[in-house]
Amino acid sequence: MPPAAVIAKRIFYSLLIGIAISAVFTEVAFYLFRDTTRPPKTIELTIPAGTAASVARGEQPPSLPDSMDFVVGDVLLVKNQDTVDHKLGPLWIPAGTSAQLKMAQEARLAYECSFQTSQYLGLDVHEPLTVGTRITGIIFAGLPLGVLIALYSIIMPARKREVNGH
Repeated sequence: MPPAAVIAKRIFYSLLIGIAISAVFTEVAFYLFRDTTRPPKTIELTIPAGTAASVARGEQPPSLPDSMDFVVGDVLLVKNQDTVDHKLGPLWIPAGTSAQLKMAQEARLAYECSFQTSQYLGLDVHEPLTVGTRITGIIFAGLPLGVLIALYSIIMPARKREVNGH
């Protein structure tokens, strides 16, 4: 068995390697979810004039999305520029006015929507990915990985090199 100083050194370097590997993988994952790596904000959705007539003809208004992504704390501000009143889930938006909906918790919603040909609008609300979230992810993935690497390095004996064929 190696001396305690060698074991401590192996554990230290193993933890560093585990954290480095997890940092790479978690940062790639966070990069893929970059739409939610921002603080909450107000997001405007404008219902253009003539939307009710387009929906009645079965045409999707080009400026309106089929679904939307939010982070917790975002506010959806719906402005109705149409001549017809519209509904989005709990919001009733009379013609020429606006209404807002606060995204208070993480959820996947499908609201009844009068300004979509499908008659619904999907809203995905995610937790915001902050620096603290990223660091927590690295630590929660890196420490166990480092411990496993350390255990492997302690259990598996180091091979001794042969010198001059001996």
